[in-house]
Amino acid sequence: MRVSVVLLTSDLRLHDHPPLCAALETADAVVPLFVMDRAVEAAGFAVPNRRAFLADCLADLDAALRQRGGRLVMRSGDLVEEVCRTVAQANADEVHMSAGYSLFAARREDRLRRALEAVGRRLFVHDTVTVAVPPGTVTPASSDHFAVFTPYYRRWAQHPLRPLAAAPRRIRVPNHVGGEPLPARSDVTGVSPGLPAGGETEGRKRVATYWRRGLDAYEDTRDDLAADSTSRLSCHLHFGTLSPVELLHRARRRGGPGADAFVRQLAWRDFHHQVLAARPEAAHADYRTRNDHWRTEHTARADIEAWRQGRTGYPVIDAAMRQLRYEGWMPNRARLLTASFLTKTLYVDWRIGAAHFLHWLVDGDVADNQLNWQWVAGTGTDTRPNRVLNPVAQAKRYDPDGGYVRRWVPELAGLAAPALHEPWKLPAPDRAALDYPDPVIALPDGLDRFRRARDRDH
Repeated sequence: MRVSVVLLTSDLRLHDHPPLCAALETADAVVPLFVMDRAVEAAGFAVPNRRAFLADCLADLDAALRQRGGRLVMRSGDLVEEVCRTVAQANADEVHMSAGYSLFAARREDRLRRALEAVGRRLFVHDTVTVAVPPGTVTPASSDHFAVFTPYYRRWAQHPLRPLAAAPRRIRVPNHVGGEPLPARSDVTGVSPGLPAGGETEGRKRVATYWRRGLDAYEDTRDDLAADSTSRLSCHLHFGTLSPVELLHRARRRGGPGADAFVRQLAWRDFHHQVLAARPEAAHADYRTRNDHWRTEHTARADIEAWRQGRTGYPVIDAAMRQLRYEGWMPNRARLLTASFLTKTLYVDWRIGAAHFLHWLVDGDVADNQLNWQWVAGTGTDTRPNRVLNPVAQAKRYDPDGGYVRRWVPELAGLAAPALHEPWKLPAPDRAALDYPDPVIALPDGLDRFRRARDRDH
């Protein structure tokens, strides 16, 4: 009996899964394998919210495999060692997996290929599983990657998509290949109370609902903080319970301004992955240095803690930071505002904010998170590196009636907009009645400090 192992990583689904389909085409049986890689935990990425969401994903995937006659095999430890052990136990001829684009993924893939070749087995790595257009597929004439989004998007949009792969109807797994019990969400402590459920089933339900009720209006409502009108699909894309290629096919078929705006967000995701693949050091170092002398944990401890706790005295910033802790997620507009406030109003090192986001975000992805933080901080691919988002002006524009602030900052719920966004301007007796802090800094003072700092290299 010819057996193949399908190593699952950030592709925890059955629909549109090229590695699984390729394995089933050539093998009589497959071993769907997930390894709880101890290197991920050692690197600090196995945080509670993502561990809990992952547990949901694995349980849902196992249930879907069992409906088709199979099951998920789980191991834990060193990924390369566990894959090789599974290959030997199953007497498998080859291993199929999705490509990863971080330096960590590239090094792991290289180790696995060499280990398998040493025992006469082959590794097949499949592109267009976790991204729609893989890094290096479209490049400018003078570089190995695009550093500006707009020209990248033009080329990206013209690149043909592969056809979708159907979910298999039957999957046979060798009986003698064993694994460990799957993790459970209930075993994870420190999880955000409002963390959404994970898994392909939940992801596909979310797509169906959003396509009916939200997609067509996406262009007009995606920045409306109170409306909560974004797709909330980022966590499913991060864990691969949804296929970016499938979403792109479906959005293009739908058409219209809302679908077009959604497609651009998928392009931004691929854009960040191609930047990080070409410049892996951008995960921790400035992509384009501005010679900043950022304030650090030591020099800005009180300001940083106020930002983390949602106690800055700026209601829209505090609302977003509290949502992050409660749900493990926040909409993109809120991410931009909180990142701009930390890096440019408080002039704090972007890496401090990026680390806090990676601790809480269920969709915490190195490429998207780090490069979005750099974009806002002005050290990344933004062509206007010194722009500063005014949190009051932004709140009045994107939360004009104050619904978002009232939801997450209940101590201000009794205030009417626009006073809600500037409670420090209330009459003294009204201000004194609020259990809410004064602003950690006046906006003109923060802007002046930032401009003086950036003027050093002008």
